[in-house]
Amino acid sequence: MADQEIDDVDRAILYALQEDARNMSSGDIAQRTGTSDSTVRKRIQRLESDGIIKGYSANVDYQRSGYPLRMLLFCTASIPERGELVPEILQIDGVVSVQELVTGEQNLLVTAVGESDSDITPVAQALLDMGLTVADEVLVRSHETTPFGTFDAGREE
Repeated sequence: MADQEIDDVDRAILYALQEDARNMSSGDIAQRTGTSDSTVRKRIQRLESDGIIKGYSANVDYQRSGYPLRMLLFCTASIPERGELVPEILQIDGVVSVQELVTGEQNLLVTAVGESDSDITPVAQALLDMGLTVADEVLVRSHETTPFGTFDAGREE
């Protein structure tokens, strides 16, 4: 939880960073928000220290980088253990994300990438070896993202 509530300037900063954190300077964001460069830098620092901004990463097109398979594995873990298992699951070669699900029988969504089925099968086996039930596997064709629109204070409703 944030030490302070986020306001429209914070939301605009979050939106801009989601659009293109690599090429978005604090000056660019200051211009958008009508604030100073130093205000934006301080706000970003606070958003990071409050854990609202958890980090920065590249949005990789795995298919174009030689890993055409993206598999979603819907798993079931005991409720007391599911959160504790996330770091261990992320250590499995080929796993790129884990999401905790709070409704339904399947309570973990594991995303794995690979070149072929033989890259994905060991991921499923490792999950089974951890005591998880793999309830369903879904092959994904594409995956696109966009910044969260509510953060765009300048957006017309």
